[in-house]
Amino acid sequence: MLSNPYHLFEVTGIELEYMIVDRERLNVLPVCDELLRQVTGEITADYENGPIAWSNELVNHVVELKTNGPVKQRDNVHHLFHDNVVEINRILDGFNAMLLPGGAHPWMNPYGETHLWPHEYNEIYRLYDRIFNCKGHGWSNLQSTHINLPFFDAEEFKRLHAAVRMVLPIIPAIAASTPFLDGKFTGYHDSRMETYRHNQDKIPSLAGVIIPEAVFSEEDYQKRIFEPIVRDLTPYDPDKVMDKYFLNSRGAIARFDRGAIEIRIIDNQESPLADMAVVEAVISLIKMTTEGYFQSLNAQMKWHESKLSEIFLATIRDSDKAVIPNPSYAAFWGCFQKKVSAGDLWQFLLPSLKSVMNADYFSVFSKIIQEGPLSRRLLTAMGKDYSQEHFRWIYSQLARCLADNTLFMIS
Repeated sequence: MLSNPYHLFEVTGIELEYMIVDRERLNVLPVCDELLRQVTGEITADYENGPIAWSNELVNHVVELKTNGPVKQRDNVHHLFHDNVVEINRILDGFNAMLLPGGAHPWMNPYGETHLWPHEYNEIYRLYDRIFNCKGHGWSNLQSTHINLPFFDAEEFKRLHAAVRMVLPIIPAIAASTPFLDGKFTGYHDSRMETYRHNQDKIPSLAGVIIPEAVFSEEDYQKRIFEPIVRDLTPYDPDKVMDKYFLNSRGAIARFDRGAIEIRIIDNQESPLADMAVVEAVISLIKMTTEGYFQSLNAQMKWHESKLSEIFLATIRDSDKAVIPNPSYAAFWGCFQKKVSAGDLWQFLLPSLKSVMNADYFSVFSKIIQEGPLSRRLLTAMGKDYSQEHFRWIYSQLARCLADNTLFMIS
């Protein structure tokens, strides 16, 4: 295990992904390479803009913004991200383009509009495309928010991984933002995660059931997760181009090379302010869990991934209205109602979260709990009119929320 100077929750790394679209039609526009060329003078995969870095992703219509290294304070992070959104939009204006938030483009045709990143690291992307065919929603049409949390040693990894596993199943209840694909409601509030979890059905060991297995040491992680991944991919990657850390596609992945766990199941929201409110709530709940606020570490470690996955599958379908299928899970958090929804559970947790969350983020998060996740708000705003014109109108409002760093509200 790599020696890491940071202990639990001393720092955080945040990553936000945005799609690039043309300003009039809002169709995806593959110009991320030209965006990076504008600021660096050459086509490159990365650009450091002070506290925020920009980088490419698998497809050329997505740009990732991330904290340029771990940050100790999250209070001002949404302003830093928003400043960079404004700067990028100014540059993209020259291409008649702009950034569009949300976890997936609502009408993109990935089979006709996918353009893989054609430059640095293209060998990896091409290999993935040969194995899985990346021209699909779960590959070329998804934008997420990632949280990177540090652990110092083996004991801290055990505590952090146990807590993260417990929180993952109810994250879509507050973060789902992708009810639409192909210009229609998919039946899932978190269509991004529903498609993502089937991305690699060809090699099931890569993603498992999204919720990580109950492994709490590097040795067990190597044996139960990494070794099957490497073994199962070898026939497709005889030259070993892929790295095991890159291949692991669970909803939270352990980076022993960095001393961090990366959480990957959060849909991108309508603005950095909304993103950071969700991030703050997730981190705060994980922190309280590691401290034994709800139940002991031993109690956390006993939860099998299949039981947690049942809850996760319910929340990606119905977000906050999903009924928790296992009453023992609600009871873990101290909620003993016989029938409780994921939204009710978050509402129940609000008073506890208030004591640990940043006050400004808590205020925004409380509004999200009250109004529902972005997916529910989008469904309400769309109503029964799924015309292309109405889609463009609603998502132009979403783009305005990103430009102004505000919430998408319908009431």
